[in-house]
Amino acid sequence: MSTGEENSGWNLTESDPGVFTELLKSLGVPMVFDDLYSLDPPTLAAHQPLHALIFLFKWTSDSPDPTSGGTYDSDFPGFFAHQVVNNACATLAVLNALGNIPSLKSGQPLGELFNFTQGMDPQTRGMVVTSADWLRECHNSLTPPSAISLDGIGLSKTSEDAYHFIVYLPFMGCVYELDGLKASPVRHSAYEEKGEGWAGKAREVIESRISTYPPGSLEFSLLALHDDPLPALREQLVVAQTTGDQPLVAQQMQKISDENVKRERWAFENALRRHNHMGLMHALLKLLAKTNKLDAAKEGAKTRMTERREKAKAKGEAMDEE
Repeated sequence: MSTGEENSGWNLTESDPGVFTELLKSLGVPMVFDDLYSLDPPTLAAHQPLHALIFLFKWTSDSPDPTSGGTYDSDFPGFFAHQVVNNACATLAVLNALGNIPSLKSGQPLGELFNFTQGMDPQTRGMVVTSADWLRECHNSLTPPSAISLDGIGLSKTSEDAYHFIVYLPFMGCVYELDGLKASPVRHSAYEEKGEGWAGKAREVIESRISTYPPGSLEFSLLALHDDPLPALREQLVVAQTTGDQPLVAQQMQKISDENVKRERWAFENALRRHNHMGLMHALLKLLAKTNKLDAAKEGAKTRMTERREKAKAKGEAMDEE
């Protein structure tokens, strides 16, 4: 689970494919994540081979039981680690996915971690995972640095929404759900390799879970873990160029261009996440003060905040009063 209420040394992680793909890169895994906005067959087919789905949802004390339609598998022979500290669920979900991919290519630290934790129970494995300093550094590397602490100044604490990452993946002919807050993995129905394969069964499970929330709820996101498409696209481009298939050449070049543009956008956004903007904010405040515009800007901000609170109140939503 991810909350902002306790400093565990693990920072909150944004559900963004660029962030998760950068984490894979740090772990030495040649795969990528992409957002899924639909679970229809064409969308799932576009991300094959699909290794896992990471599902983010708003966690509440009355959240639906994820074992609905499935059963706990206490004898699960694959990799499964419990979440033992707050805010680590994103990286833990990634590890619970990667640890069950056959013949996974990874960097040395991750490979050694998987080897070291073989045979451990989920609780001990979770403690080992979250005590790995190098892994925590990878996890926190895309968290914006903070130069301001609000501790000790008497601000009232309000409860924040909690979100949680879990994994759906194929294992031994069944769709499994790996949730670090649950005692064991949840085994859902078996699937057939033909047709949509495991992804079709996972769609049924995820859609069933979403249906338990109020209609129109948007507190979800879904990330697809799949092979990096660029190497295959480049190979297909070479073949098309060799055979002189110009329409296919143009098609592959466009796909490669689209992928590169996406990676450039991810790199730019990740650079913004890493940057400390405190100096810029300080310079802007000094400029406003020197030009005698700071008081007007402050009053304008107060007015806009009052309007936001009134709108939120009208919608039945809570906002901090500080």
